[in-house]
Amino acid sequence: MDPAELTGTVLRTVRSAAVGEFGAPVPARVVVERPRPGGRGDYATNAALQLARAAGRDPLDVAAFLRERLAAQPGIADVTVSGPGFLNITLRGSGDPVEAALAGGGRFGGGTSLRGVSCHLVADGHLRAAVLAGVLRRLLAAAGASLNDAGHGEAVRVRAVPPADGTGPYPCDAVRWAFLRTPAGQRPRLGPELLVRRESNPLFRIQYAHSRTAALARAGADLGLGGPPAAPPAGAVRHTRTDGALRAAIGELPAVVETAARRRAPDRLARHLDVLAGAFLGAEAAHPALPAGDEDRAAGPRARLRQAAAAGVALRNGLGLLGIRAPEHL
Repeated sequence: MDPAELTGTVLRTVRSAAVGEFGAPVPARVVVERPRPGGRGDYATNAALQLARAAGRDPLDVAAFLRERLAAQPGIADVTVSGPGFLNITLRGSGDPVEAALAGGGRFGGGTSLRGVSCHLVADGHLRAAVLAGVLRRLLAAAGASLNDAGHGEAVRVRAVPPADGTGPYPCDAVRWAFLRTPAGQRPRLGPELLVRRESNPLFRIQYAHSRTAALARAGADLGLGGPPAAPPAGAVRHTRTDGALRAAIGELPAVVETAARRRAPDRLARHLDVLAGAFLGAEAAHPALPAGDEDRAAGPRARLRQAAAAGVALRNGLGLLGIRAPEHL
């Protein structure tokens, strides 16, 4: 279950409770976010407080009701109530995302959720549809589906709105990014912004983030911190808010890949890589991975280098699924 699906699950549960149990106005939206440092679970929401205000009920009673309903949903391992009625949600299969990425290596992001699904892809006769079909093949295979070019299994027709003016003089990576970042039913835009080597260009930001993880690995090795470094003892490192955002983005990659495969939507993976790159660059700006001065090299820097290495794995694997280069030097 990825963040978008979790938000949808929470919203459907709250709306059902509003109508069926509490006779309250149906909320238009709910907020599901990562807990603040010291919080519990993978995600937190104030949906129970929101519904309690609308229904004129005790927030803890509403939270207890929603907790029971949410805990029964597939993909959710546990729900607890804290404070005046906050819901803390733990997803199934969640563990240490850094360790999962480093242990998985080139396989990280894949899974078996679509095992038993057999399909063959039929693409419309233009370049963008062919590009999307190729990416969908990799996404479906990564999620455990089998692809059969002989025509057996579910037929998946790949349709996509082509660009207005062809691909122009743009490099292959820029063209693929424009094709994949835009939902298939919308027309992609190829413009000079795809060539800008600044963080305002999402493709450059993602590729730069990956190259930065590679540079940190090289620098760490030069300092005798090469690796990826060994995991620090439990409790030796306190993760900051920016660390939490990065670790969350790393850990969400398998769910995003599964969702992109199920919904035949490579744009979901492209958007997530942009989030992941931003989270890595934000964490690195707030707390650089390389040690400064006489900083203890036994815990903090090693953990941050390990975290950067895991981000590199996730970025590299995600870009590979999209058929886009993951450069080690920019």
